[in-house]
Parts: sequence; C-alpha cells; structure tokens
Amino acid sequence: MSKNNNQPFDESISRLSTGSEKWDALEEIFGVTDALPMWVADMDFAAPPSVIQALKTRMEHGIFGYTVRTDAYHAALSGWMERRHNWSINDDWIVFTPGIVPALSIAVQRFTEPGDAVVIQTPVYAPFYEVVRGQGRELMTNPLVENDGHYAMDLEHLESCLKTGRVKMLILCSPHNPVGRVWTLEELQSLAALCVQYDVLIVSDEIHADLVHQHGIHTPLALISEAVADLSIICTAPSKTFNIPGLCTSNIIIPNAKLRDSFMQGVKTMGLANISTLGAVAAEAAYNGAEEWLDDCLAYIHGNMEYVQEYVGEHMPQIGIQLPEATYLLWMDFRKLNIPHAQLCTMLLKEAGLAFNDGSIFGAEGTGFMRMNVACPRSTVEEAMRRLSVLVSRLSAE
Repeated sequence: MSKNNNQPFDESISRLSTGSEKWDALEEIFGVTDALPMWVADMDFAAPPSVIQALKTRMEHGIFGYTVRTDAYHAALSGWMERRHNWSINDDWIVFTPGIVPALSIAVQRFTEPGDAVVIQTPVYAPFYEVVRGQGRELMTNPLVENDGHYAMDLEHLESCLKTGRVKMLILCSPHNPVGRVWTLEELQSLAALCVQYDVLIVSDEIHADLVHQHGIHTPLALISEAVADLSIICTAPSKTFNIPGLCTSNIIIPNAKLRDSFMQGVKTMGLANISTLGAVAAEAAYNGAEEWLDDCLAYIHGNMEYVQEYVGEHMPQIGIQLPEATYLLWMDFRKLNIPHAQLCTMLLKEAGLAFNDGSIFGAEGTGFMRMNVACPRSTVEEAMRRLSVLVSRLSAE
C-alpha cells in the first residue's frame, strides 16, 4: 500500500462529544475518563468517501420516509457477494434486520423452544450467550481447543453435544470473534456434516467475512452443499466492513423458503420490519464504490497488527499474540504474567490507561486474555504499546 493510501487512516479524528459509545461512554462503562479506548468493535476511521458522498446527496433531498430495499440495492449486495465471496444469492433469500444480534435473537425465538439446547463455540462474542439464556434456552458450550495461540474446533466434543438430542441450533461465528480464525473449508464441512446428520439448524454470524487478511479465504456456510444451505441462516452486514454500525443495516440470507418465511414473521412480530433510510443508502454506496477503500483499510490494519506483534515480541515477550486471520481485533494472552484476572483488568485500566475488552466476557476460556481493537491510526496503536510496556516493565521489575 502506498503512503498516499495510508493518509485517510493515519488521520486522527476526534470522536468525543459525538455520542460515540467507544469514546463518550468510557466513564459509564469503565469508570474512567482518560483511558485510551480500544475495545468495542468499530473503527476510528472515516467511512469510505463513496458512502459519505451518497449520504450527503440523499440528505439534500430532505424527505426521510419509510424505505424499501430497491432493485439497485439488491444488485449491489449480490454483486458484492459474487465478487468477494464467489457466492450467487437470489434476491428473495434476503431478509433485512437492523442488526445481526436482533437476527440471532429472532432465530432462537422462532426455531427453538424453551428448554431446547443451543450450542456456541467458546470463547465467543458475548451476545451469543444473551440471546440463548435470555429466552429460556439451555446454553451448551463446545469450547475451542487452544494450542500455543492457535484455535481449532473440537468436533468430537461437538458430536457428543449433538448426540444428547436436546440441541436444536448451533450459532457459528465465522470468521470467529474474538480468536480471529477463518474456518477452513474442511473444518466447515466437518461441522456442517454433523449438523445435517443430527438435524441441527446452523445460524452463522458472518459479520467479519469481509475483513479477512492476506492468505485467508472465507467460505459462506451455504456454499458447502445444498443440504447445508437448507439448514442455514447466514447473517451478514456492511457495518464492520465499512464502519457504519450506527446506521443499523444487516442482510440475513436464508435460502430455505420455509425458514425464511418463519424468520420474516419473527421480524414483523418484533416490530423490526422497517429499515433505515440512510443505512440502505450507505450500504448500497459501499457495495458499489468502496472496494478499493476496503483493500487499503485491510492493509493498514494488518500493518497495525504486525507492529503490535513485533513490539510485543521485542519488549513484552510474556504477552502472547497470534495475528488473526480475520477481523481488526487482537486476542492477547496475559496468562504468563501470573496476575489474577480481575487485578489484570484493573491494572490495565487504572495504571496503564488502556480500555481493552475484558476477555472473560467471551466466556470462561477468556480468563487471562484481553481483546484489543487496532482499527485506528498507527499513532493510537503506538501510544497503547508505550503505555502497556511501561506497566509490564514495572511488573517484571517487582
């Protein structure tokens, strides 16, 4: 990536007093006001120019009534899926929701009953726990197997879960948040084969699918086979990809007509059928005109990740870091510091002034870990490393 292409990502844009959850809610969530926020998964970069221009043009029209997805929107989304993921989708497969978490909640409500079990692969995105437990379903965990920072599925344990006969749904995180895995075709085939065998619906959260680095290849779950597509609900969104989560737009892709009709009824029942006018405009503009921006953004983020890995390796080798295959989130292993987890959280926040995501919110397997968001200017990453190294040096000297 050329230096010129670095420019929009190097720019530090203040997000204070914009209602930013990441920056303006620090005191409410962390109890501090002066920490460097590197937690919630949005970027500190401006949205793509094509998106900003499309929003300006639409704003000038001045009327923001009820909105439907147009043929142009469908064409933009279909073109993106074809170009980026080699996936041909039909327009009638798509159901629109304001976000993926509401979609997960609707899926659990529509396709399981109270007391049914739902499997998740931990450590994993915290709302997975909430949408299952909050609706009176049994949460069954299928922990990932960690080996020197690399994570893999435990398919033998998964089958033991499915054999109970209680499991009606598996919520898959693909690519995986927080560990950053891009599941291989073989891994997905093996998982899907078990779900087909035991007639378990797969709800696949693929929100990070566009954020795959260099050598990874994301496979949409529905491409595995027709049988798998028939048991799949694929949750996608432009929000992480183009940094527009506040515009509340998601595309839920459901090839099976019976599942789709039931899911759509759930959307209507929950009062979520109306879509965001500006979200639709932004997403269409992004899918049509932000591909080069995304490639530059991914290269910049990868550079940030390499910087952290090299800096930590040189100055803080006690901290374990594996570069993720996708996402802009680093899963950092602090266990070798031998500090109780609660104390580690306090020290990072109060002494180092760093607001990371507490790894334990992703499950018990996250104890001793932190999640760090590096979708920000390099200067922010450098300051974070400086603060962290001061703390680790002091701890090492004690």
